[in-house]
Amino acid sequence: MIYNKAIDFLYSRLPMFHRVGAVAYKADLNNTIELCSLLGNPENKFRSVHIAGTNGSVSHMIAAVLQSAGYKTGLYTSPHLLDFRERVLINGAMIPEQEIISFIEKHRNDFERIAPSFFEWTVALAFDFFAREKVDIAIIETGLGGRLDSTNVITPLLCVITNIGLDHTNLLGDTLEKIAVEKAGIIKKNIPVIIGESQSEIKNVFIEKAMTTHSPIVFADMKYRVTEKKLDAEFLTIDLLSRSKAYLENLKLDLTGNYQMKNVVTVAASIEELKKHFTISEGSLRNALKNVRTITGLRGRWEVLNHSPLVVCDVGHNAEGIAYVVEQLKKTKHNKLHFVFGAVNDKNIEPVLELLPRGGEYYFCQANIPRSLDSEFLTKQANDAGLKGINYFSVNGAVDAALKNSSKDDMVFIGGSTFVVAEAIACLTQPSPKERV
Repeated sequence: MIYNKAIDFLYSRLPMFHRVGAVAYKADLNNTIELCSLLGNPENKFRSVHIAGTNGSVSHMIAAVLQSAGYKTGLYTSPHLLDFRERVLINGAMIPEQEIISFIEKHRNDFERIAPSFFEWTVALAFDFFAREKVDIAIIETGLGGRLDSTNVITPLLCVITNIGLDHTNLLGDTLEKIAVEKAGIIKKNIPVIIGESQSEIKNVFIEKAMTTHSPIVFADMKYRVTEKKLDAEFLTIDLLSRSKAYLENLKLDLTGNYQMKNVVTVAASIEELKKHFTISEGSLRNALKNVRTITGLRGRWEVLNHSPLVVCDVGHNAEGIAYVVEQLKKTKHNKLHFVFGAVNDKNIEPVLELLPRGGEYYFCQANIPRSLDSEFLTKQANDAGLKGINYFSVNGAVDAALKNSSKDDMVFIGGSTFVVAEAIACLTQPSPKERV
């Protein structure tokens, strides 16, 4: 088996949630438990941190800190942008192609009897790889929800829940409280938990769950806060305060999206807890947060793809994420805004359209996956909501048109869907993946 055939097997035989949506989602842990048993329970052979409610930034930041501190660090996230292997990293390097080929060849017959989903396959692959490579620590991010997510078979050193927004409401529930209950499902008996935001309407969901499991609980934003000092093309410079006293001054973040000021608070609280198990210096923390993109390869988080005109992409896709994007667009110097926008067909797009700036020129499009919202339908909905723009049947076509219509002082923003961002990055850059040594 060659690598391309191995990946084709995963894509064609196993429905992927990010491509087709709810039909590929299996809301129980039975298959994962059986897969892990078949593999000798690799999830019990490495230490871990379990993270829910994030678009990947917190997971990558924590992994970067531990790696900078000298620990062999695994990182499991989803979905990927450009390469399937982005989902499984050790020290920032993607799992080798041969590891995937060998895993499929060795376990295909047994796994087909179990009939796992795509996500269950990849979780098993990651756990097996991390165990065999003897990582010191693995950062494991949930794919969807928490309680019934395939990753929820680990017993971590720490559980982290970053924030709760109305996302995947068709699967997790149509209120913040229902979604919080699903996320709180990763909290384990006697395992500390960090909650990123003390949201008044759902705070008690986490407190009550932690009391039930006897888990020490910390709300990060009640312990730390951030003041912004400077934002330039390279870094967001902040002061991190602990109970109004200086904690880390002039801290530089290479992830420059304004929402990272909330994420770094969650990271700080998490690292304080992890210091009980690992030696982590202030220098390691500073170096990591200044170089997350380089250390872990994270992309698509307020990523600048070009400077003249300014081209930025961001994977924020629900109302909460788009609200941060719109806020930062207002603060970013530009003449005219060109907005390349696409969405998926299983989310309520109306709240997002209401948030988008009315003064821009829109290029509505759809990513090349079955789950994409039809761009003609999207264009009509957006026009009815007061947004000026026309339909393009591909991301590349929309990006090309936006660039052709832009002057050097304009701004092109690309977003609305992770998959639109992924295709735009592939169109505009030539990535050079870092291989594991």
